[in-house]
This record gives sequence, structure tokens and C-alpha cells, in this order.
Amino acid sequence: MTTSNAAQAAPGTRVRVPVLMYHEVGDRTQTNSPLAVTPEAFADQLAYLDGAGFRTVTAAALPAALAAGEPLDRTVVLTFDDGYEDFHAKALPLLSRHGFTATVFVTSGWVQDDVEWPGVRRPGRMLSWGQVTEAAAAGIEIGAHSCQHPQLDQITEDRLREELYASKARIEDRLGAGVPGLAYPFGYSNAQVREMARAAGYGYGHAVRNMMASPGADLFAIPRLTVRRTTTLAEFRAMVDGHLTLTLMKDRTLTRGYAVVRRTRALLNSSCRIALRNRGIS
Repeated sequence: MTTSNAAQAAPGTRVRVPVLMYHEVGDRTQTNSPLAVTPEAFADQLAYLDGAGFRTVTAAALPAALAAGEPLDRTVVLTFDDGYEDFHAKALPLLSRHGFTATVFVTSGWVQDDVEWPGVRRPGRMLSWGQVTEAAAAGIEIGAHSCQHPQLDQITEDRLREELYASKARIEDRLGAGVPGLAYPFGYSNAQVREMARAAGYGYGHAVRNMMASPGADLFAIPRLTVRRTTTLAEFRAMVDGHLTLTLMKDRTLTRGYAVVRRTRALLNSSCRIALRNRGIS
């Protein structure tokens, strides 16, 4: 069996794995983001996973495990987008306490001490390259999240190539190790984005979609479940146990609506570019 397009499990099995998407770990004195979870909430969530017998695998390990038909009951993938500094300060010690691993998708142009993108506006205090290296040494998988965090399905082909290739190369150069996969900024991708990600040498791509990951999933559109500030412990328990919560239902509806809007916008942008080229305007 291979994992080139979709992971396959043994016939008759029903495997669904929660892939959780985090961003910041901080209280309201540190961040107002609705996608931030407090350190206390994160500690409670990890304690639940540990007490309920969950084990963690990295994002890169999941496709191979699904393809091999490995038993994945009580398995969870913890992912963190953007590369906020609080992962190193708050999340990493808690993960270590429980013997858990995770995957951090780093926006390479936002790394706090990166000099490749002078004047870039960062959304907050981000990981330094030294902290990224320390996280990798602690067993955390480091993935890519583009260079400047654009909506990849809305940009030109040339810029898309730069965002995917340069981000991967920059992280690999700093870590001296391969970058196995990526998460699309905002979870947005299309066929062109996914195909170029394959061509760039990534082994998988993570979207959002707020669904459990299963053996039939396209490896370049692996779904994740959003954990946010308002996620209660009861909702968290339901989420990782495979139950559909009201919040997940709302998120799925919004995702489908955004997909229609983005496809329309991309077609309009493409038509405008073609019209400009026909007029000799680059």
C-alpha cells in the first residue's frame, strides 16, 4: 500500500482520528484572539486525554499509520498553527509532562528573529529560530505554514510557488532536517495549491473542515478540529470522542460558505489577470 493520494485501512475497519488545531496558548491579558486557549484550559484538555488513555502521534506519522491499518483507537494529533512563542513557554512544558508530542506549523516569515522578511508585521510574539530548534530537539514535529500567511488559493501561481517552496527550504536550512508537511493558512487550498504542495516535496497537507481524519482522506486535505477559547472541557471531550457538537456544525456550515465565496473570487481574479495580459498590462 502507498500513501500517495489517500490513506487506506484494512477492509471493514472504521478508523477516525481527531486532529486538533490550536493557535495560541495564553489568557486575555496576553491575547484577545478567539482561537487562543488559556494555559489552564490546555492543561485540563491534556489531562483529560492522558486520563482517558489517548496517545499522541505527529501529523507526519498519521498517514503512515492509517495506511498500514494500525490500531488507532484513542489516538489524537495535536497541531499548532503560526508558531507563537507561547508554544515554547506554555504548551511545550505541559506536553512534556504528559509525554505527548505535537506538530507546529511555522510561518517562516513570522519567526521572531528572521531577517529574510524585513518589516514584516507579525500577529504577536512568535517563536525564534532557537526556540523552533529546541522544540524539534524535544521531539516536536516542525511543519510549514507558508512564508507570509496568505490565502494560498487567491494568489498568483508565481507567488504560490514562492510561498510553498521558500518556506520549506528556509525551515529545513535552519533545522538541518526535512519538513514533512504543511498546514494551509486559514485552511484554504484548491487543486492547484495541493498539486504544487506535492511537487514541492511535502508529504501531506492539513486543512480545517472540522471533521475527524479517516483512512479515505486525501493526504493533502486532511481535516482538523478547531479548538478555541470558548471550547469547554465537555465540548472538548465530545470532540475527541467523535461526537458532533453544535459548534462543529456551525463551523462546517461556515467553511462550506467560505469555499463558495473563495472559488468565485479566484475565478474573478483569474479573469481579470487574463484580461490585463490581453491588453498588454502586466
